[in-house]
Amino acid sequence: MKRSCAPIKTILHLGSGAGRNDYVFKKHARVTGVDISPAMVKLAKKLNPEAAYHIGDMRTIRLEKTFDAVVDWDSINHILTTSDLKKAFAAAYRHLRDRGVFFFLLEIDKEQFQQNATKYFSNKEIGIEVTFIENMHDPYPRDTTYESTFVYLIRRKGRLAIETDRFLCGLYSIKTILQLLGKSGFQARCVKYKPGPEALENDGPARQKYYPAFIAIKKKGRGRTVI
Repeated sequence: MKRSCAPIKTILHLGSGAGRNDYVFKKHARVTGVDISPAMVKLAKKLNPEAAYHIGDMRTIRLEKTFDAVVDWDSINHILTTSDLKKAFAAAYRHLRDRGVFFFLLEIDKEQFQQNATKYFSNKEIGIEVTFIENMHDPYPRDTTYESTFVYLIRRKGRLAIETDRFLCGLYSIKTILQLLGKSGFQARCVKYKPGPEALENDGPARQKYYPAFIAIKKKGRGRTVI
């Protein structure tokens, strides 16, 4: 966000979820969050009572105001088609002041995707140990989606409980994302964010080399893309 030409005093968080990231954002700027889930908005309001939250779709929301920055931390991963990506990028654009910055992170890009890649990590506290396993599978490689299946191994005082969940996620190349951002009126670039080894020390054999982070500046007229 330091690439923005002016100080960032206001942030719009699209896909704000339960507000955990906003707990950090609010230390630096006034935060407004948008999420499609009323339950998530309720949790976010409880965690961040000083922030403003709205129930809405990140593709179609219209707040009739602009912000210094729009953030879509990782909810963009739930956008399944390029047509919906265009809508999400248009929503970000119309909520930004001129030279405002749009930032988002992808969980995985098409270049790094490995069929049936499996990641895991464990965490232990007093009385409970949780092991999280994620498997990524693409049953139809020609489309723009993949399946992400979660397995939770929960051990309480030696007793095991198993929970599962499944998500359909979007899968795009860096080039495709940059082209769409350019056509949406942004000057955009991708930064290959590489966490320190301590951040992924329990991430299993399918560890990624980087996470694609996109920084896009709102420009008047047609934008351009930079890799």
